[in-house]
Amino acid sequence: MPENIIGLLNKDLEGEHAAIIQYLTHAYAMGEGELACEIEAIAREEMRHLDWLAETIVNLGGTPSFKRGKMRKPGKAMAGWMTDDVHAEEDAIAMYKEHIKATGDAKIKRLLKRILSDEMAHRGKFAHFVDKVQKKKMQDLRGARKDKVAEMLNWGIEHEYTVIIQYLLHSYMAPNDEMQHLGWLAEELVSGKGTPRIEHTEVFKSKKMADMLKADIKIEREVAAEYDRAAREIKAPDLKKLITRIRDHEIYHADVFSDLLKEEKSKGKKKSK
Repeated sequence: MPENIIGLLNKDLEGEHAAIIQYLTHAYAMGEGELACEIEAIAREEMRHLDWLAETIVNLGGTPSFKRGKMRKPGKAMAGWMTDDVHAEEDAIAMYKEHIKATGDAKIKRLLKRILSDEMAHRGKFAHFVDKVQKKKMQDLRGARKDKVAEMLNWGIEHEYTVIIQYLLHSYMAPNDEMQHLGWLAEELVSGKGTPRIEHTEVFKSKKMADMLKADIKIEREVAAEYDRAAREIKAPDLKKLITRIRDHEIYHADVFSDLLKEEKSKGKKKSK
């Protein structure tokens, strides 16, 4: 029975993952503004759902799946994007209703009903956004830029996305900095007429805390060095400041993880005595 429920919850988790990336892609492509902020707020609620589901799966003895569910690929018309988001919410509503019926666990039913209420609210918001973008005649601000700077920014987006998932898998609470970095880089790329490529590379998976921390330290140090190299090559003052700031955050993360690793090793020595 738990295996069946874990399977259903992982389908829900994969759906939340897809919704987060779909909505962030739409928000970033709009540039700064009220509507983009509203859509990012919905994406943050989906992140909360993902975290709840992951924790529940772990409590049941399972491993959260961080595969990404099916996303709807938008055209250039923003009204179509919002319609796609309405359909994504309708799919989620149908799936949560089905999974609520499929489980007899009262706590899990309660959690899924809580998430369902959010998804129903999201559907109504996106339906309203269809009219909103049509009235404002909003346009996709992304472009086809593919120079060295655009590639560097997309490399940064890929890294930040990867470590968000890795840290979620490790601790089920992504550091706020990494999500913020992804947003900064995506917005910078769109403002320069580029298109953010929100994909991730291989995520390190382990259930041993020391191994997790070692992997986190390794990736933070490697990426800090890469940001440092990019900052030295970039000529634009504002972009150089942004990349340098992110580099400094990554160095800080590596130091924090190093301290945690020392504490973990100390605990291990005490247990062995």
